[in-house]
Amino acid sequence: MTISADPASIVPTVVSADTVLQQLQWRYATKKFDPSKIIPESTWSVLEQSLLLAPSSFGLQPWKFLVVRNPDLRRQIVDLSWGQTQVADASHLVVFAAKIKTDAADVDHYIERMAEVQQTSVENLQGFANMVKGFVAQPPYPLDLHEWAKRQTYIALGQFMTAAALLGVDTCPMEGFAPAKVDELLGLAGGDYAAVVMCPAGYRAEDDKSAARPKVRYPLEEVVTYID
Repeated sequence: MTISADPASIVPTVVSADTVLQQLQWRYATKKFDPSKIIPESTWSVLEQSLLLAPSSFGLQPWKFLVVRNPDLRRQIVDLSWGQTQVADASHLVVFAAKIKTDAADVDHYIERMAEVQQTSVENLQGFANMVKGFVAQPPYPLDLHEWAKRQTYIALGQFMTAAALLGVDTCPMEGFAPAKVDELLGLAGGDYAAVVMCPAGYRAEDDKSAARPKVRYPLEEVVTYID
């Protein structure tokens, strides 16, 4: 499955409010996956696209998504993740990595891609390019660009998890691992990206007791404020 280059050609399908809420209630941070259940290729293709379609500031996409398929590597990551077996037992494991330093070359790369997709010239996009270059070279407020890239990466994580829930796929976002050691294991160390968060995806085991526990959330009025 691939995305359309022309959004105008897409006819939106409205998912019912009940369906959205039902699936968000259904999802939870899965503690135990069934290793015998594999995400079908057609479903995984949609989840890949959810990563590709994730929004980011300026559209720069300062991230990489590493899908770790090697069983031996995944077993080693369990040891680097406080023994959390979801890493090895889930159907798929995605490691979300953020760009360490974003600079003018990254902006040029994105502008070239924008010109290609939107069928225009790089020159026509120069005003936008200069604005973004100015931001990354001299942000208008104190900003660590790696921390900024990490925040963008969490946007992609959220979209991935929501798409998974709508497809009936379980996930478990995980910050509980040794990032530097995972970077070394996956060949990221010394490169342009660093691991930020991981997300196993697959199907819950029938004996995962966490699945039946009610969600604990604060009352709506305690977390949502309307300012008129």
